[in-house]
Amino acid sequence: MTHDRLPPPRPAPDPLDDEWVGLLGEPFAAAWCQAAGRPAILRERVLDRVTRSARASRAFVTVRQKDAPLDALADGVHARTLYEATSRQLRPGEPRRVRIVELAAGACWRPELRDAEQSAWLPIAGELQLGELRLAPHDFHLRPAASGPAVATSPTGARFYLREAPGSPAADAVTVRDAEAGWDDFAPGIKRRVLWAGPGGEAALLYHALPGATVPRHGHGHDEECLMLEGEVFLDDLLLRQGEYQLAPAGTVHGGVSTDTGLLLFAHGDLALDLRPE
Repeated sequence: MTHDRLPPPRPAPDPLDDEWVGLLGEPFAAAWCQAAGRPAILRERVLDRVTRSARASRAFVTVRQKDAPLDALADGVHARTLYEATSRQLRPGEPRRVRIVELAAGACWRPELRDAEQSAWLPIAGELQLGELRLAPHDFHLRPAASGPAVATSPTGARFYLREAPGSPAADAVTVRDAEAGWDDFAPGIKRRVLWAGPGGEAALLYHALPGATVPRHGHGHDEECLMLEGEVFLDDLLLRQGEYQLAPAGTVHGGVSTDTGLLLFAHGDLALDLRPE
């Protein structure tokens, strides 16, 4: 079953919907203050929650689309850098570089890939031609280290995720077709597809979740990347929307993950979640 046959995410709720605006106005606002006993109590609680949430989120790298400018790489080729390592000593599962690349129709790009690194490719929109290999949206391809130069083209224009990280030249190339791959049950309301599983429990995955699905508190043995393909998700108190990205470094903890809309999400991190008690 492909993700096209699974229920699509719901539209995000409108924060200015008339029903909600009415609840935020009078006489409800005054009633909330009276219920709290002292008007300052509610304000103090909100500020405390915001402060604690902001402090916790500093451990993560979050990239909004509006904050990641497009850089020109060649004629008809632009990229947004989502993550770039600042140290030669990488954490478990840490990528050296992650980008969203946009190819105009007919453009040709030869990325400078290091021989000691593997590259993961996931088209988000349009068809991507990688040498003789043609990839459709949500197909996945892993090129082992020392695979030689790669030439990316697109007859229609394409946008794709490209991850570069240390890898073994002895590893096999992996290609997973969205139209042919199935989904495994992962948790209530959540299915997942294992795209690649490497040594030490590291993996690349697709997750499909129904509205209201949750994942409890969990730690990260490897860096965990989340790229929103469709829908929205709360990572703790942080809302990640379509096209946005977060990297949680190895050793960090997510207090909880939930979605109101449902989602389709690409992740690179632990194959088995390290669930933690509350």
